[in-house]
Amino acid sequence: MHKKIVIFGEMLWDCFSDRSIPGGAPMNVALHTQYLGLETSFISKVGNDNWGKELLDFVQDKSLNTDLIQVDEHYDTSRVLVDDADKENIKYEIVEAVAWDFIQWSKEMQKKVNEADAFIFGSLSARNEDSRNTLFKLLETSVLKIFDINLRAPYFEASLLEKLLKKADILKINDDELLLLMDIFKLDKNGDKALERLSEDFGLQMICVTKGAAGAIIYDGKKSHSHPGYKVKVADTVGSGDAFLSGFIYKSLSGDSPKEILDFACALGALVATNKGGTPQYELEDIASIQRT
Repeated sequence: MHKKIVIFGEMLWDCFSDRSIPGGAPMNVALHTQYLGLETSFISKVGNDNWGKELLDFVQDKSLNTDLIQVDEHYDTSRVLVDDADKENIKYEIVEAVAWDFIQWSKEMQKKVNEADAFIFGSLSARNEDSRNTLFKLLETSVLKIFDINLRAPYFEASLLEKLLKKADILKINDDELLLLMDIFKLDKNGDKALERLSEDFGLQMICVTKGAAGAIIYDGKKSHSHPGYKVKVADTVGSGDAFLSGFIYKSLSGDSPKEILDFACALGALVATNKGGTPQYELEDIASIQRT
């Protein structure tokens, strides 16, 4: 299957007290879709600093195309400061005014989006006016648009989410984020009714709700399809949701049924959870082995 996708968003370092790890949901998704054989272009920005050079080296080592990753001369590469002293209440500080807040639109970038089979974007990368303006220009395209909502307080507000949802064809969300949307848009507390309303109000073709170890559901505009998830020995859950989304994209572009999409995506999320780190490399057979369990 030769499909082209473009992903827009943040790439960064998750900085713990004793180590720093490459991260950012869009970057993780870009790496996973690349592993799956999709022709992936990633739009982001790093600073002209050692952090940025190391991030570029990291993704290049994993064969990700970096042509659309810009380098900023004024703003630093993004870092998230992680306070994990209390393992039950981990705190994050997403440093502001960093390189990916200032992604600049280009004709080359727009051409890549217009020629793609799907364009994937989130809400965090729209927190700053510069990148937000670039994103909305790119969204003026007829290709399939997948919104990985990825809510991170305090970087979202109802008016921005409404505009982004209206641009989307498919919404991917987790169960906590669904609860937030229920409050923001005064949705019914019944999950199925909330999904029906979201689908109708924003013209969504499909909504996927992930539920962690409990699997996921897909609402296809008519009914919900569910998967209980795969039970595995967990090394860590970092990047599992991003891997799930990558599997969802891969199978959706293959034209598979909701049941087949969920089975593959849940298996890939589970596979990544059996490894340390968010972007371990693997083969399709490794995913199939989880599906056979």
